[in-house]
Order: sequence, then structure tokens, then C-alpha cells
Amino acid sequence: MFEGVYPAIITPFKAGEIDYDGLRENINFLIENGVDGLVVVGTTGESPTLSHEEHKKVIEKAVEFVDGRVKVIAGAGSNSTREAIELSVFAEDVGADAVLSITPYYNKPTQEGLKRHYSEIAKSINIPIVIYNLPSRTGVNIEIKTLKELSEEFSNIVAIKEANPDLSRVSETILNTNLTVLSGNDELTLPILALGGKGVISVVANIMPKEMVELVRSALNGDFERARELHYKLYPLMKVLFIETNPIPVKTALNLLGRPAGELRLPLCEMSEEHRRELEKVLKDLNLL
Repeated sequence: MFEGVYPAIITPFKAGEIDYDGLRENINFLIENGVDGLVVVGTTGESPTLSHEEHKKVIEKAVEFVDGRVKVIAGAGSNSTREAIELSVFAEDVGADAVLSITPYYNKPTQEGLKRHYSEIAKSINIPIVIYNLPSRTGVNIEIKTLKELSEEFSNIVAIKEANPDLSRVSETILNTNLTVLSGNDELTLPILALGGKGVISVVANIMPKEMVELVRSALNGDFERARELHYKLYPLMKVLFIETNPIPVKTALNLLGRPAGELRLPLCEMSEEHRRELEKVLKDLNLL
């Protein structure tokens, strides 16, 4: 299941409310351009500023709009195990194919706490779980030993979105666990694929899905020359989309391209003028503007 390109899609807003027509339009665009699945209400989808009701409705609407054409991975993490279970159960009930579950943030659990957290989630649902390791935002790094124990005990803990830039972790994970490794950083997708990873949960794919799909499929098919060519073509975009906190640049880019995105919710705000000019230059250099 977890092979290829899964865009971490934005949540479009209009006048402070979720733009569901825009969400449908973005989903159709991505599917038409060959993506393998979609990740909804993750970090890129501004999940921290959505109410629980909004969060659940976006999952439900995304499943409805996708209508079985590709897989839907629902963001369902929390720093409260009870809340993570509630969101995960809801996602399964409305037809999501899997959940993406971030390591608990701010409260910084121990490895034993992480193991118990994911164990309780795994026992509450039957659909697959993708663990999301993002220590730069959460303040905690899930260790390989913990991943090994979880993957051996629970058959529905099947993959990890690895956003720790330490590439040795990818080798350690593949050597010591049965988890599928997905890149959580666009710029590290090619090296992670070379090490045995199977795909990417991508921000860049919101902008250039066809090229990102071709990059990943080329690498998975062993054509690393073509994959490397596409990597360097997309590399400036990979960098500029993180020149400010994600998803500020990607929503700005989509607005510039006339695609549904809308405003950001505080505490996120519009890009600085200097960074916006840098973003525009990259989009022009790629002949997107």
C-alpha cells in the first residue's frame, strides 16, 4: 500500500472557513496527475488550528471526494492518547485507508510512554498506522528499538514517515524492523529511496505532482539517472517551500498559481515580501508562473 507519492495536502480556507469546493478541486488535480494517495489534515493541512469538528469533517469530505480512486491517509495524531484514539477511530469509521500518527508533541514522553501511546492506538483500530517521526517540531525522537518492538507486536503498525534528517536512521529502520519507510522531507526522498525507502509524503507534490511521481517511480524502477535529474530540477522548489514555516510557502505558491488555498490561520501568517519574491523567482524558473 505505502509506495509512491502521497501529497500532504493543504486545507484551503475562504473568509476564515474551510473551502470544501477548493478541497475537492485540489484533490481532483492531484489524482489526475498520478499521485498514489493523499494525506489529509497533517501539518501541511494546518491541523493545529482546526477544531476537532473541522478536523473530522475534512477527513470525511476527503474520503467522499476521493471516492476510492486513491488511498487516503488521515492525520490522526495528538499529544493526548485519548484524542489520538478518538480521531483514529473516527477516520476508520468514515472510510480512511490508514492514519498518520505524529509522536506526541510538547509533553515529550519517554520511549516507554511512546510505546504505550502507539500500543493503545493500534489496539483501537484495524486500519494501518503510519508513525510520524518529526523531532524538530515535537521535541521527541522515537528510537529504533521502540519501532522494532511496536512493529513486531502490532500488525497494523506498518510504516514510518521519517522526517529526522539523520539518514542512518533509515538504514537502521530497514535493517531492524519490518516497517515501510516513507520520506518526510522532499529533499531527502531520493537518498531514502536509494536506501530502500518506498515513497514520500510530499509538500512539493502539491505544486508539481507529475514530476514528483516520476522521480519516485524512476528510483523504484532502478532508473536513478532520471530520478537524479528530476531531483535537481525540483530541488530549488524543495528548498524554497521551507524558507518559512510549512505550510506558509506552499499555500502562497498555490495562491500565486490560482489554485485554491486562501489564507492561513493565526499564528501562521503571510510570507515576508523578501521570501515571497524568492518563491516567485523559483516558480518562474520552473515555468509555472
